[in-house]
Amino acid sequence: MKKRIKDSLIERYEMISQTIEKLEERIRLLPDGKIKIRHVGNGVYYYQVNEDSTETLLKDSDKRHIEDLLQKNYLERVVKAFRQELTVLNRTIKQYPETVAEEVYYHLSDSRKDIVKPIVPTDEQFAKRWQEKPFTPKKIEEGTPVFLTMKGERVRSKSEVIIADHLFLNGIPYKYECPLNIKKYGKTITIHPDFTILKISERRILYLEHCGKMDDPQYTESKVVKRTNDYNQAGIVLGDSLFLTFESSSTPLDVRTLDNLISRHFK
Repeated sequence: MKKRIKDSLIERYEMISQTIEKLEERIRLLPDGKIKIRHVGNGVYYYQVNEDSTETLLKDSDKRHIEDLLQKNYLERVVKAFRQELTVLNRTIKQYPETVAEEVYYHLSDSRKDIVKPIVPTDEQFAKRWQEKPFTPKKIEEGTPVFLTMKGERVRSKSEVIIADHLFLNGIPYKYECPLNIKKYGKTITIHPDFTILKISERRILYLEHCGKMDDPQYTESKVVKRTNDYNQAGIVLGDSLFLTFESSSTPLDVRTLDNLISRHFK
């Protein structure tokens, strides 16, 4: 099931509450007082406003003090805005229904689910339809060593077997070398990402490229630099919807890095 809106609101509320505590601690470490800025001609003058509302002109030698007071004023405004949002969030969370329309299906008995057609496909249904949509993978040349995944797919290297199997064992739907049409210099070209991944929680498509010959300069130029630029021009940005794994002849694929990508970005 996709993350519930209410859960997202609660996460936002908790994040803001924690951030306010940290900001207030930073504010306490900054000097007392407020600052006022006046513009006279082309000059900018900074005045410290004292508790009795009198003002003291700050000099150039007070630069650090000016910076601290301006930073304090900014942080106080941020905290004020956060507190206003907390008030709205708190009221919204209390009034938000425990079950929204899209979730009604999940609360049905199994016998009803077998017959009822949900207004929005379940995650399982959505992933199954995506996974079963046919495609023509990139052709593997004759004479290429055979590497098979747990799903029985043929891939091009042992490392890609590891990647495919880790995705599969974690329940991450993927397609190997599924064609993708992108624009390059005004023309449509077809590329074949190593792994096209469905992030079920957001029903969003991600791409994973395994760069397996990092000690080969020509490969690095074409696979990493040029391919990443092609993705970027198509709006597929590294770290957002595009991810890379690396290895060389002396440094194998780091499975810990792969597992971290899966847990933090693909689920």
